[in-house]
Amino acid sequence: MRLLFTKKALGSLLAQIDKSWQPLFAGYDLELAKIKAVISAQRITPDYQNILRVFTFPINHYRAVIVGQDPYPTPGYANGLAFSVSPEITKLPASLKNIFTEYVSDTGFNSPTSGDLSSWANNGVALLNTSLTLNLDNKTEHLNIGWQRITAAALAVLAHNGSVAILWGSHAQKMGSEFPTSHKIESAHPSPLSAYRGFFGSKPFTNCNQMLISSGQVPIDWRLP
Repeated sequence: MRLLFTKKALGSLLAQIDKSWQPLFAGYDLELAKIKAVISAQRITPDYQNILRVFTFPINHYRAVIVGQDPYPTPGYANGLAFSVSPEITKLPASLKNIFTEYVSDTGFNSPTSGDLSSWANNGVALLNTSLTLNLDNKTEHLNIGWQRITAAALAVLAHNGSVAILWGSHAQKMGSEFPTSHKIESAHPSPLSAYRGFFGSKPFTNCNQMLISSGQVPIDWRLP
């Protein structure tokens, strides 16, 4: 979980970004410099090679986006995709358990065998936390170091590109304001504190596909292994 975020490491990270995203990141040099300065001596999650994982796919790969807030605070859980955990994790976070409960109810698919959501990313779903890192010793610090300006711009790009946004909870809904009503699904957050107040029964996966079909796009294959 330790990251020595040197200038060389930052350059290596940015080199992983798909070329379609590079103009966006080029406009945020000041934010990236601040982020590097803040986290260079911190224990953070996810591992540095996964921080910009969402941006390794081209913009036009994505047809949907699920917006999260920040990585899981338990060391070893976060893998660079919102709500997803590393494949070896067997004790799933409560929010992810609730997502899977709704997934089974909505789609009729079997319950997944792993909390790794990589197949959703591979099939066109951007799993984007609005803060891409978390300080394991000060869990709210990275909410205000510049990530949200970058991810807000990324969400605007995805909205312009016709993606459907799945927005769980007030934070995601605020961040997803660029998406038109025809291309966004809003409900309560899957947290145990709010899941029974509108998340369960919201059918985000099938509703997303209906919106995509209505706009002439290919639906998402939501099946998880």
